[in-house]
Amino acid sequence: MFFSKLFIPTLREISSDVDAISAKLMIKSGMVRKLSSGFYEFLPLGFKVLKKIENIVRQEMNAIGGQEVVLPLILPKDLWMETGRWNIYGKELFRLKDRKEVEYCLTPTSEECITELIRKNIKSYKQLPLMLYQFGIKFRDEIRPRFGLMRAKEFLMKDAYSFHVDEIDLEKYYKIMFSAYTNVFLKCGFKFRTVEAVSDEIGGLFSHEFIAMADIGEEEIVWCNCGYGANVEKAECLKVEQTNDKLFTMEEIVTPNVGTVLDVTKFLNVPLKKIIKTIIYVYDGNPVAVLVRGDHEINEIKLKDLLKANEIFLASEQTVVSITNIPVGFLGPVGLKNIKIVADISVIEIPNALVGANKENYHIKNVNYKRDYSANVVGDIRKVVHGDICSKCKIEKLMFSKGIEIGHIFKLGTKYSKLMNAIYFDTNGKVNFITMGCYGIGITRIFSAIIEQSHDNNGIIWPDSIAPFEVIIIPINYKNNKIKKITENIYIKLFSKGLDILIDDRDERVGVKFKDADLIGIPYRITVGEKSLINGNVGLKIRRNSEGKEIFLKPESVVDEILRMFIK
Repeated sequence: MFFSKLFIPTLREISSDVDAISAKLMIKSGMVRKLSSGFYEFLPLGFKVLKKIENIVRQEMNAIGGQEVVLPLILPKDLWMETGRWNIYGKELFRLKDRKEVEYCLTPTSEECITELIRKNIKSYKQLPLMLYQFGIKFRDEIRPRFGLMRAKEFLMKDAYSFHVDEIDLEKYYKIMFSAYTNVFLKCGFKFRTVEAVSDEIGGLFSHEFIAMADIGEEEIVWCNCGYGANVEKAECLKVEQTNDKLFTMEEIVTPNVGTVLDVTKFLNVPLKKIIKTIIYVYDGNPVAVLVRGDHEINEIKLKDLLKANEIFLASEQTVVSITNIPVGFLGPVGLKNIKIVADISVIEIPNALVGANKENYHIKNVNYKRDYSANVVGDIRKVVHGDICSKCKIEKLMFSKGIEIGHIFKLGTKYSKLMNAIYFDTNGKVNFITMGCYGIGITRIFSAIIEQSHDNNGIIWPDSIAPFEVIIIPINYKNNKIKKITENIYIKLFSKGLDILIDDRDERVGVKFKDADLIGIPYRITVGEKSLINGNVGLKIRRNSEGKEIFLKPESVVDEILRMFIK
């Protein structure tokens, strides 16, 4: 393949509003172009990268018995009404109507579609287990698309679904898929971690995220050397050990115009961890008073799960007053009536706590659980914080890292099969709901995440397995017959072994060619020039060794050296 014949519109300068290094380098290297906010065009080089990522994923999916399908991009409203997700998915769902005013959505995920396919075609245990997967465009109406391909409105994803007779069979396959995903990300050259995760709008019993480590990542995870890992929404918090402090008598104290936790701690010189915050939420139309320590924050996902709620949100100040008839900032659990109380596990162990007195400008000190107040529900509902001890080993402090979610696997159980009546008959002729698993990989996210992890000041550094071309040959003067002959001879030998080779035949200065080769990120650069050929040599530069020097070898030795890298 000749550089002069390819559409590779590299740029030296791009718009200042591009907010991620991966997006900058994809645009500068001529791999993608931004059409509008959240929508990108893939040019030939970028498309080659996507296809190589796809093929790595496809090989692993096929290796564990997956069968590839293609599902529609536009899905009927009726299917989403069956699962209830039409109304609860949120504003990220693109909705549209056809000329007959029939409603549809652009697919953000395919649980309804695949379950519809299965319920029409699977009837017997003999047809299970089964795994189907696809590569398809997904759509989400992001309120603020950012970070290039990582948070776009349109993106390419591999989604897979497995179908089983029971949870035991699902568990076996979940472990197989876990290993396959690990293989995918190792082959892609990632530095990544696998963590327990919240299942979000997909739902289900349990899930894991695969996180590519990157400072720009929107996903925050915690992990421990013992092997535990979770995203911050899922991370478990240990129960605080009960102390033997002497319990004092409750005492009401005046706190004029002191309505925030920080104001209280300053005014009374009380540490935040001795204060109990009382915060009003509304879940599924019902108010609830939530208690959390002064130095902690409520994890709304944990709270939602604990209450088994479909929807939960923080009550407005007006709503708080109308529900409790108490000014915001002075709420407390003592004597709080006609409202459900949920307490974090750390709250009930605070001896002699400080709380709001349920009247303006007053607080109560020396408040103790059970003696002075109680809760209807107690559980882990707070966000993990720096300094927390690992909930698994109970010894080491958790470590925090940022990353990019590149894969997510779920144990769906029978959530969708029950809602959509996807059944099978077992060996005894009894009707059972099909048990499901769901497994997603963001193909375009992998594209971005690799660049975020692997680049330098000169451009992208692609892993060998994903690079648009494995080798670029740069003849200093392609019109020179000797240089041209050696260049083409190297090309033929490497191409015959299945490698993607690019010859930079442009009539450009060698410095420009070198800069473009580094920008595009091609792993191996062979330079054929008159000076080195005096000694019968050509130059070889390995892109990932950015500080390494160019080495000079005989043309046949260069071929052998590169083949050694690829042919194991």
